[in-house]
Amino acid sequence: MPGSLSASSAAAMEPVEPQSLKKLSLKSLKRALDLFSPIHGHCTPSDPASKQIRISYKLNAEYGSVKDLSSDKGQGQVGNDAKAQRDKTPISSALALPGKDDIRELPQGENAIVLGPTMPPKTLETGIPSRSITGAVVSISGSSDRHPSTSALMERIPSKWPRPAWHPPWKNYRVISGHLGWVRSIAFDPSNLWFCTGSADRTIKIWDVATGRLKLTLTGHIEQIRGLAVSQRHTYLFSAGDDKQVKCWDLEQNKVIRSYHGHLSGVYCLALHPSIDILLTGGRDSVCRVWDIRTKAMVCALSGHDNTVCSVFARPTDPQVVTGSHDTTIRFWDLVAGKTMLTLTHHKKSVRALALHPKEHTFVSGSADNIKKFSLPKGEFLHNMLSQQKSIVNAVAVNEDGILATAGDNGSLWFWDWKSSGHCFQQAQAIVQPGSLDSEACIYALSYDMSGTRLVTCEADKTIKMWKEDEMATPETHPLNFRPPKEFRRY
Repeated sequence: MPGSLSASSAAAMEPVEPQSLKKLSLKSLKRALDLFSPIHGHCTPSDPASKQIRISYKLNAEYGSVKDLSSDKGQGQVGNDAKAQRDKTPISSALALPGKDDIRELPQGENAIVLGPTMPPKTLETGIPSRSITGAVVSISGSSDRHPSTSALMERIPSKWPRPAWHPPWKNYRVISGHLGWVRSIAFDPSNLWFCTGSADRTIKIWDVATGRLKLTLTGHIEQIRGLAVSQRHTYLFSAGDDKQVKCWDLEQNKVIRSYHGHLSGVYCLALHPSIDILLTGGRDSVCRVWDIRTKAMVCALSGHDNTVCSVFARPTDPQVVTGSHDTTIRFWDLVAGKTMLTLTHHKKSVRALALHPKEHTFVSGSADNIKKFSLPKGEFLHNMLSQQKSIVNAVAVNEDGILATAGDNGSLWFWDWKSSGHCFQQAQAIVQPGSLDSEACIYALSYDMSGTRLVTCEADKTIKMWKEDEMATPETHPLNFRPPKEFRRY
């Protein structure tokens, strides 16, 4: 023992030749090359005998008890013919995988894998279900018999979301200051020459579309004005506000010619029927009232909501009236009977905004929980928007080009592609005018002009902002960034 210890200590004391890091790395590389170079790039040689034994064993294990059974003579003859055909027909070692229409081959000797256009059929010419052959071939290709890899066999499901069309981004090109209070409502003239805005300063101002200059100021309300509408068949402007009043202005005389009395509280929304001379107003008394614009008489009161009616639009065909309320529901109304046709309960928050598509039989509803699209006339739910604005949506508008604009309480202005199931292609943020608080970056109302090329927003910083598409933008300067969602949110 002492001798062995002295020998080991002597060996330990022998000097070790110093080697550089480069030399040690080269030695390690040479060792790896010597180990793996002879078999690099070569497959393990196959054994035809063991291959055939494994195939036969797997077929007998799965179908040995039923492959020779026959219920009558004819079926027995068919079974014998299939058996004879199976003995004659060699089983291919190719694995059929789902893919595109083209067929790609990866030559790897006998274990070649062929990518076919579709999934394998239920039965091959041999009469044996293709599942067993596929499993056998998977075992041949190198994976275990008990746990074959299924990732290659899974059919790739194409995305259900259509790719959105490219739209140029919108930019703010004009800011109009003139009101002394929050700007709460907007309406465009059918001739597209002017538009009017209603404000918390109790005035209605009429502006030139081309230049943005003030043309006229109308006074008469004693509270803020929340709703405006311009008639297409008459020279009338209708306004409604928190003072419970609904007024009809004659634009040839620039004065009030009728007032519609009946609301018990503030009037929050207003709309004109496109083909009948009636006016629809909804307010904090939870009722949508129908007025004859010629006689000042109330035709009927559409009651059924449990809270404030804050959005309404009208159509020429049933359902002719659609309302949204703070009770989170959307109601379709039978105008003749004065009753509810249908109630939509998809939202969980107040439905503050509704917008009808100018061409399609669809509409969109805006709420704090989501922005949803529905079909008409049955009110079928189509889909949610793919993103969430995460703010109280006060106003929505859509033009004929399929660009949906939504405005939030935090000053966010989002633009969506209508046809691609709701892809948001731009997120803009309103900038308050100097001297205003950051909390006044709120958009209360917005509307496209008659051509759909200009967008006007009414904001809490007492300004009116006009937006248009950026002519200099191209798909190269502003590329489309679209990622389809992985899951489909039904509600």
